[in-house]
Amino acid sequence: MGKKRQSEISRSIYRALLRDPHHVHKKTVLAFILAFFTIWRIRLVRLSAELFRQLRTEVWNIDEEEYKRSFHCEKGQGRVEPMGDLGYSGSTFFRTANSKFLIKSLPRHFEHSFFEEELLQPYSDYMSSHPDSLLVRITDFLVAPYCTLGAMLKFVPTHHVIMENVLCDRQAEREGDKWETYDLKPIDYFYPKRDLLPESLRSESVMRKPFDVFNDKIRITREQYSDLRQMIEEDTGFLQSANTVDYSLFLVRFPAHLQPGNTNVRTSQWRAGVPSTDGKWKYRTVLLDFFWAKHTLHAQALTTIVQTFNVVGRKGPMTITTTAEEYRRKFLQMIDGLVELQTTT
Repeated sequence: MGKKRQSEISRSIYRALLRDPHHVHKKTVLAFILAFFTIWRIRLVRLSAELFRQLRTEVWNIDEEEYKRSFHCEKGQGRVEPMGDLGYSGSTFFRTANSKFLIKSLPRHFEHSFFEEELLQPYSDYMSSHPDSLLVRITDFLVAPYCTLGAMLKFVPTHHVIMENVLCDRQAEREGDKWETYDLKPIDYFYPKRDLLPESLRSESVMRKPFDVFNDKIRITREQYSDLRQMIEEDTGFLQSANTVDYSLFLVRFPAHLQPGNTNVRTSQWRAGVPSTDGKWKYRTVLLDFFWAKHTLHAQALTTIVQTFNVVGRKGPMTITTTAEEYRRKFLQMIDGLVELQTTT
């Protein structure tokens, strides 16, 4: 990712957040023409700005001025730092200089259209009634209102979600390198890069791409596990009702003697850090990447392809081609398998 691209995306994001969301921008023919020939610095606007403001201030108690300062621009440079292109989706990631928020692009049309047209309002309603939900907190949704050459040529993304960063206080720790992160999905699905490559060709980097493997246990009390299981049951029940699959559990653990100050105002125990029963670790966790809906044309087409392949290959469903009900069942089984309860004597 070139420095120019990074800088222009950063400025576009900051200007969208700085702009008055209540200002009605008139889309004129001249504006469309001028916007079309934009390559790098495309215009972004906040979609459903009032909805997200209410979530930030009334549900999660995020201070608006502090939120705006996280993206503050100094000497013409937005305080948004690139994190690279991660995952199979082609998403680009940025974080604010204070690490409190992440910006993730949604380059695939079927994902951002699903979120915008179908999931956004139900997500808002659900998070309002479940303020301590483990679904990642999305604080803004930025979109490009015009078609541009930069977007058509895939130079810059046109849709971004801004969300909390559960690692926001890691950089301030002297032992930040001892923090561990795991992006976990059920492992008994068909993953092409794992299941089709000969074992001799499976490099460590390739094998880590489909999913992370947590070769340990989350050691917690029965009461803590009951709370965790209930929250994840409710959250995945909501995702199943939206016909969503392929979401993951983002697990963080860090040494128990550390006392980081998670800067999110409304912080449940699973965002602050749940201590392990053996006294070695503290755990944080959220649910990520719930933008893949089974009923979209893209998902249906891919399901048909995989089903056709399985007539010969017999590899079984992928996380993105199984049913929402089945994915939730295996996801909950994965949670059960991760936990080791404190034994009583």
